[in-house]
Amino acid sequence: MKYSHFLKQKQIIDSPKGIKEKDIKINPILFLFQRDIARWALRRGRAAVFAGCGLGKTFIQLEWAKHIPGRVLILAPLAVSQQTIREGRKLEIEVEYCRKQEQVNSKIIITNYEMLHNFDTSKFVGVVLDESSIIKNFSGSTRNLIIESFANTPFRLACTATPAPNDYMELGNHAEFLGIQTRSEMLSMFFVHDGGETSKWRLKRHAENEYWKWLASWAVMMQKPSDLGYNDDGFILPKLNYHEHSISIKSIEAKCGLGIFLEEAKTLLERRQARRDSLNERVKLCADIINKSNETWIVWCNLNSEGNLLEKTIKDSLQIEGSDNYEFKESNMLAFSDNKIKRLITKPSIAGHGMNWQNCHNVIFVGLSDSWEEYYQAIRRCWRFGQKEQVNVHVIISEKEGPVLRNIKRKEENAENMLQNMVKHMHKINEKHLHKLTRDVELYSPQIEMELPEFLKG
Repeated sequence: MKYSHFLKQKQIIDSPKGIKEKDIKINPILFLFQRDIARWALRRGRAAVFAGCGLGKTFIQLEWAKHIPGRVLILAPLAVSQQTIREGRKLEIEVEYCRKQEQVNSKIIITNYEMLHNFDTSKFVGVVLDESSIIKNFSGSTRNLIIESFANTPFRLACTATPAPNDYMELGNHAEFLGIQTRSEMLSMFFVHDGGETSKWRLKRHAENEYWKWLASWAVMMQKPSDLGYNDDGFILPKLNYHEHSISIKSIEAKCGLGIFLEEAKTLLERRQARRDSLNERVKLCADIINKSNETWIVWCNLNSEGNLLEKTIKDSLQIEGSDNYEFKESNMLAFSDNKIKRLITKPSIAGHGMNWQNCHNVIFVGLSDSWEEYYQAIRRCWRFGQKEQVNVHVIISEKEGPVLRNIKRKEENAENMLQNMVKHMHKINEKHLHKLTRDVELYSPQIEMELPEFLKG
């Protein structure tokens, strides 16, 4: 083994691989913190931006892509592509939407994650993952395809508000995508295995400080500008109002005529059955709430039967479902953005990521799944920086599904604690990097292989 390779294996802080400072001139239309993050990410070459919803990740990634010396591919959720193209026009940056390699003509190309297999990734010098939490599942086929496809891409940027919604170790997927460390290397260096379950890992106490230094060497974390020492003017979120609506178990039991429904649903099968049993009551209550209002609403559901019945009972509504084609989904999500649709009915899995819907401040969930990230992201389509009104979130759920709601609340509390902990540990390091209080230093890279003198070889 060469000594240079040995040193590289031992280093913890990831060294920069990007563009020199003198070559970076960021558009002044960006806020100061956005300009500094974009400049830092360009110096890094491979970086992650973990920033709250509405903090301008789209502007940051477009400025980053503009300065990359070659063609850049942006991967984004459905309909976010056209939204990104609109944002590009504000910066006078041309972004071309393509679905396959043969259509590529421009420097910056954007497509949906579902279209990745249609592209020759070797033709791109840079890649951006918009809503990069898509790679959080370490065993997922999408995660593996993305990491393998861009293993040799020189410049990489990952942007998301939810980098690790459940556990610190999920950050290993971002590190692996950026080519910093594999997930298994990160676990062995900073984590210890707890118990007999392979999924139980915790951060080593003695390695905690080094872990945060390592993370802050390639990722910036913020929930608001002041987390990094900037002014919060224009980035204060309006009030969020929660309204819980519970469908009585007794009313469902009376309809079904079976006493067994008096118990809470505990298993997945029981929860699904409880959801089907309360379908009509939940939809009716949702329609009653919305039809009395003259405002714009987003209605989130999870079952096709819910969506179909909601569309029939809610005035001025349109449903986007999984079986609809790309053109229908995309055009109607943008139509909702432009206030051409008053009540949109869809699933978090379809439209819960990436869209900027500050034009709406009323959200209603006709039931919940067990995914806190889906719930968080769905609310954040409206409750994001740039929203001018108080946001009202309604949750309609049967009493029998109480464990689901309690589970979401528990995950929400855990996720909030984790985000605050990440910001607390990283903000001083990130702040120094962004404000140029420290220098990015290339580690010593010897060109001649070290040889031991003869008298030591005995």
